[in-house]
Amino acid sequence: MTQMTTATATEVGQVPWAIKGELILNCNCTVFCPCVVSLGKHAPTEGYCQAWAGVRIDSGHYGDEDLSGLNVGLVLEIPGLMARGNWKAAAYIDERASDAAFDALVNIFSGAARGTTGLFKVLVSEFLGAERSPVEFTTEGNARRLMVGKKIQGEVVPVPGHGGQDIVVTNTEYWMGPDITVATATQGRVRAFGRVWDFDGRSAEICQIDWKGPR
Repeated sequence: MTQMTTATATEVGQVPWAIKGELILNCNCTVFCPCVVSLGKHAPTEGYCQAWAGVRIDSGHYGDEDLSGLNVGLVLEIPGLMARGNWKAAAYIDERASDAAFDALVNIFSGAARGTTGLFKVLVSEFLGAERSPVEFTTEGNARRLMVGKKIQGEVVPVPGHGGQDIVVTNTEYWMGPDITVATATQGRVRAFGRVWDFDGRSAEICQIDWKGPR
């Protein structure tokens, strides 16, 4: 990860920002991810976590820079317990973003901007990079799709519960948001940064997000 000067780091960590929208995530867990309830104190079902995620920003800003309407794709790799850190992460930033918005989103998703995503700065030991890409986040019926060229191709759908209603884990302390819809991936393909992952049929999550910083 690029090292910043003290002055730059202080300035970035003081910029007010906010994002509202939706996040989807698909990981290699064979059943619903235990991190949601255990808050990272329980190991993933396979002992380690490999995941892709997509964020649709319905409204947002970083300082005076508007982030509304932009999308972000993420690749995450965690060697064991989520709470123990040593994560690797990479970001794909919507190619429609202005230069200022691109920098803002890198600051937010690297944790440098503090606030909700500030835990990334603590937990991520290696930031693999951020690239401009065509990041498409679409919804059709109850299916959510994230397409980042051939790098990430994913689709998740809620797991139906009683009466066909979505199963939602509510009132959690999970960092993404308190209410997590239990989902599964109908497609979960990653070909990025040397990773070759296929997580069709594995655990997925859908979450309405309301993030902000720097506090």
